Amino acid sequence: MSGLFERLRRQRPAPPPYEPPLSTHQLWLVSLSAPVNRSPEASRTTLYPFRSRDDAEAERWLREQWEIPDRDELLHRLAGLLEDGYREPLREQTGRDPLAWDIALYTDVVRKGYAAGHVDAPTAWNLLRATVMPTVAVYDSWHEFATDYLLVRKVWMEGLRGSADEDFPAPQAVSDAHLRALLDPANHASPWNRAPWHVISLPDRPL
Repeated sequence: MSGLFERLRRQRPAPPPYEPPLSTHQLWLVSLSAPVNRSPEASRTTLYPFRSRDDAEAERWLREQWEIPDRDELLHRLAGLLEDGYREPLREQTGRDPLAWDIALYTDVVRKGYAAGHVDAPTAWNLLRATVMPTVAVYDSWHEFATDYLLVRKVWMEGLRGSADEDFPAPQAVSDAHLRALLDPANHASPWNRAPWHVISLPDRPL
């Protein structure tokens, strides 16, 4: 896996193109970040992470939330999330391998990195495809993915209690409601309903 990130560090991104329609596989990949994309400004059905063009916001977010100022640091942090992430210290607390948390964060950072111009679209899709094998090896459905994500978020929130960052994240109830909406079969706007879990194992096709 490290070879992928080393090759990408030597490539330079081109300016982001317009956002073409996604295929079923591409929407599935983008949808891995859906748990962390609660904002009304977030786009859950394009590689670009916002409904309106806002490259400066993506760059600001990466700097402030992740201390990522450039392409090299972006690739370094992504490699860390995919290989180890935050799940190592959480294994003992949760009793499982909480991959969903790291995968959701990883996918979100890739999309913001694309919007900030640190990687071009082909590179971003390459980075996102690297999540498929580890993710499908652990989960069989969006419901399992969401359940694991929420479990780890609760542990993370508990760890913030009493700290200066206690009020930084959205309340757990907000996250719970967001995941319920994503999983609701009647919610036709949910990308998880438009790209069900099993489509990643089927031949790719236009939506």
